[in-house]
Amino acid sequence: MKNIILLFFSLLATNVMAQEMVPLWDGNMPNSRGIAVPDSISGERVRSVGTPTIQVFEPSKAERTGTALVIIPGGGYVKLAHEISGIALAKWANTMGITAVVLYHRFPNSPDVIDAYKAPIQDGQRAIRYLRANAERYGINPERIGVMGCSAGSHLSASLCCVKEDWSQVGDSLDKHSPRPNFSILVSALINLGRYADTFYGDAKDDESVKQLFDLPARVDADTPPALLFHASDDRTVPVYNATQYYDALIRAGVKTSSLHVFPFGAHSISLRRQPGSTALWHTIAEMWMTEIGVLEPLKY
Repeated sequence: MKNIILLFFSLLATNVMAQEMVPLWDGNMPNSRGIAVPDSISGERVRSVGTPTIQVFEPSKAERTGTALVIIPGGGYVKLAHEISGIALAKWANTMGITAVVLYHRFPNSPDVIDAYKAPIQDGQRAIRYLRANAERYGINPERIGVMGCSAGSHLSASLCCVKEDWSQVGDSLDKHSPRPNFSILVSALINLGRYADTFYGDAKDDESVKQLFDLPARVDADTPPALLFHASDDRTVPVYNATQYYDALIRAGVKTSSLHVFPFGAHSISLRRQPGSTALWHTIAEMWMTEIGVLEPLKY
């Protein structure tokens, strides 16, 4: 297992020198058949994850705000666009004094996974638990841990907020920490799985009881963490009603610190740079919103 982890780390190191790489499980990974799955990266995409891992990006100690973000790249649950919707966002978060971790989660269609839909949730829940368990080490306030995702990464982020089932308990010291985030930032949010449903559910694709677990708007309640949503009206990959439906559910449930911004252009390519018109403002709005909800300290002069 150590050799597999080292190989994965060396592949990542060809693209960026991370501050720290942390495997999420220590011989106790749940929902596993025990099949060795190689980790692989090509074309700025993670193509296979056998060792769920977080890549940690820390701001300087002088600039820490005590806030953390678990950043979940998109990729339709079959790959991870870890450069543009993972590492780039983590570096941006660092400029605000936020500790960021990029999540490399198992794919539902991995041959090692037993219940397809559980695997990404388990790895996401474990990442949040890890940060809370190591809050002092990273200078994090355990009540200021958010999730941020793009496209399918947003689906996983929203699921971590709405799905209250705890599938990541394995009987170790991390179990005592909550696996739910305190807030979420959802970019081009995939809320209704649509054509991605068969991949996500796997053998449970016809199980209505499982599908009800992931009817995210229906699962929103007053305890759901607030969300900031960004979407483009001309997104043909994930239609804008995904974002509007989730936002409507949050407001109806009384989660009124949530916010929705729909831009006319940007398609399914909202990222940090090279954005059209008003879409280029999204990351500034995100910083201001995090200040509004109290997870970033206002500047003092």
